[in-house]
Amino acid sequence: MLGVLHAKRMYDDKQLVERKERGIEPEFSPDLKASFLRLLPLRSMSRVWGSLMEVEVPVFMRPAVYKAWARAFHSNLQEPALPLEEYPSLQAFFIRSLKEGSRPIDPDPNCLVSPVDGKVLRLGQLRGPGTMIEQVKGFSYPVSSLLGATSSLHDATEEDISGEQTEQNVPESSNAKSWWRVSVASPKLRDRTLLSPKRGIFYCVLYLHPGDYHRVHSPVDWSIFKRRHFSGNLFPTNERAVRTIRNLYVENERVVLEGQWKEGFVAIAAVGATNVGSIKLLIEPELRTNNPGSMALHSQSYDERVYEPEGTGMMVKKGQEIAGFKMGSTVVVVFEAPLSKARGDGTVSSDFGFCVKAGDRIRVGEAIGRWSQS
Repeated sequence: MLGVLHAKRMYDDKQLVERKERGIEPEFSPDLKASFLRLLPLRSMSRVWGSLMEVEVPVFMRPAVYKAWARAFHSNLQEPALPLEEYPSLQAFFIRSLKEGSRPIDPDPNCLVSPVDGKVLRLGQLRGPGTMIEQVKGFSYPVSSLLGATSSLHDATEEDISGEQTEQNVPESSNAKSWWRVSVASPKLRDRTLLSPKRGIFYCVLYLHPGDYHRVHSPVDWSIFKRRHFSGNLFPTNERAVRTIRNLYVENERVVLEGQWKEGFVAIAAVGATNVGSIKLLIEPELRTNNPGSMALHSQSYDERVYEPEGTGMMVKKGQEIAGFKMGSTVVVVFEAPLSKARGDGTVSSDFGFCVKAGDRIRVGEAIGRWSQS
C-alpha cells in the first residue's frame, strides 16, 4: 500500500512540476470524484482509520514500517526525538515530537512565524466588507464563514474601512502633521498625529503533507480569547481536493483559536480532513473532535468556549506548541499587521511584507512576514 502511495505521489509531483513549468495555474474545476465523496461516510471512515493507526506494531517491525512510511511521504527520520523502536504505533510516530533545536524560532519581535511545517497554498491581504479568501483560482470563500459569525475580525475590518474613509474626508487645509488615522487594534477614536500605524488584515493558508511534522505552534506572542469547534465534513484537503470541492475549508471540521497580539487581531484555524478528524489542543486537552453523532447539518454551527479570565485569556509565546493533527491537513492563519508607520520627519513608510510566496515550503519558526522597526 505504501509503495503504491509513493508511486502515485511521485507521479502527481511530476505532473504538478510540468504544469508550473508551462506557466499553468490550477483553476477551480468540480469533478465527479468530488460529488462522489459527498456520498461516503468519511467521518466514520476516519474514526476506523484512526483506530487502525493506534494498533500497536511489534517492536521488531517498527523500524521497517516507519521507514516505509517515511519513503512514501518524504519524512525526515533524523529529526524524531525518540528511536523508531520506541513509537508503539503509526499514530505515535505520526504525531512525534522532534529533537531539541530542530525548529529554531525566528527571534525578530517584528515578524510572524509559521505555526506548522507545510506548503504555502495561498496568502494575501483581505480588503473591504465581506472579505474573501481565495481557495484556488476561480473560487473564494468568506473569511467570516471560516472563523464564525461572532468573530471579532468583523469589528476590526469595519474599523479599518471606517479609518480609510475618515482619512479621505480630511479637509485639504489640514496640516499634514495633524491628520489622524484609525488604529484597528483600538475600538476608540483617538486624536491622531501620525502616532498610530495603519493596519491591514492578512491571511496565509498552509497545507501539511502526511509526512510533515504535525504539531501546531504559536506564530506570535498572543492572548487566546476564544475557541470555536465546527463539527463538519471530513473531505480530503490535498491540492486536488482544493481544486474540485467547493467551500472545502468552510465545510470541513475545524477548530479556530482567536485572540489578540501586539498588532491586533490574530486567529488560527486548524482544518481537519479525511482520516484527520482528531485535532488535539494542548491548552484544552478535554476537547474531542470527530465524535460519533456530532455531525452538524449546518456547517456554520459551532461550539464556542471563552477562556478565562475573560478579556485576558490564555497567554502563549511565539513557538510554543498549542495543538496537533493526527494526519495531514491544513492551517489557515488570519492576522492584523502594520501597513504603514510614522517616521520622525512626519512621513509614513510602507511596512509589512510576506517573506514567502505561494508554492514555497516552510517550517515551524520560519518567518511568514515581517515589518521594519524604523
